[in-house]
Amino acid sequence: MWSNPRVPFSLSSDRAPLAPYTGKPIMVNLAMNIEYWPFDRPMPRGVLPPPHGKPSDPPDVPNFAWVEYGLRCGLPRFIEAVGSRDLPVSALMNAQVADIYPAIADAVLRAEWEFVGHGWFQQSLKQSDDQEADIIKSLDRLRGLSGQAVRAWLGPGIGETLETPDLLKKHGIEFLHDWLLDDLPCWMKTEHGPMVAMPYTFELNDVPIYAVQNSSTDEMFRRLEGTLAIFDRETVTQPKVLTLALHPHLIGVPHLAYQFERCLDLLLARDDVVFMTSSEIGDWFVAADGTGGSGLDG
Repeated sequence: MWSNPRVPFSLSSDRAPLAPYTGKPIMVNLAMNIEYWPFDRPMPRGVLPPPHGKPSDPPDVPNFAWVEYGLRCGLPRFIEAVGSRDLPVSALMNAQVADIYPAIADAVLRAEWEFVGHGWFQQSLKQSDDQEADIIKSLDRLRGLSGQAVRAWLGPGIGETLETPDLLKKHGIEFLHDWLLDDLPCWMKTEHGPMVAMPYTFELNDVPIYAVQNSSTDEMFRRLEGTLAIFDRETVTQPKVLTLALHPHLIGVPHLAYQFERCLDLLLARDDVVFMTSSEIGDWFVAADGTGGSGLDG
């Protein structure tokens, strides 16, 4: 009996050792979430509670403006930080961004980031009237825009129904970030064959750190230092994926952007780190593991 219907349980210490990518055991994924929060709908999250504690109908001007500041100012700040360091990025992008904010789509194309599916707009697939249609529409828009295969996905709000992984696999998704239950990719079961459950993060994620836990400005840097201290011991026997989950309205504000650049420079100063996108990490795992997910048949 499995603990969940998708991924068989395994202690990380029992996993077969994998050969590090190019001999560098810490694979860093800069996962930038680029989202469209419609002005005429309730905001998915807020920096301010509703006035007098009473929710009201849209528009929610302060929280809409919080997010749009990130797109206007935070995203260019991030693009400059990673571009000046020549670092690859995974763009986890709501596909409707390409229509509502075409300048953003153009900027991501110029930067040559990997496009990762992230729904049509920022609404959980649990709330979709037809999630398969939304998946198809989202992937078609990103694939047509970029010319990329778009092989990876993160659900908006990490929301799934019982059928979501099956539908994603059916429509060409190979790597799914929703099941963030290991420091390494692992195989997961779908109706259409094995799929790779990809690492993501709650702990090095600017939403929990700053919008939920209200941590100090330097919290992400301090967490990164602590993570690397533990990985220094563990990567002697097994490589690790280190994801930084980012949103422009959080990591892109000036005081946090400063700390994020410190994080980048800390990582770049090491000789055991390689920056990779979602599909690059997924492809590495499939080759290094070599099983093709055959263990899921047991």
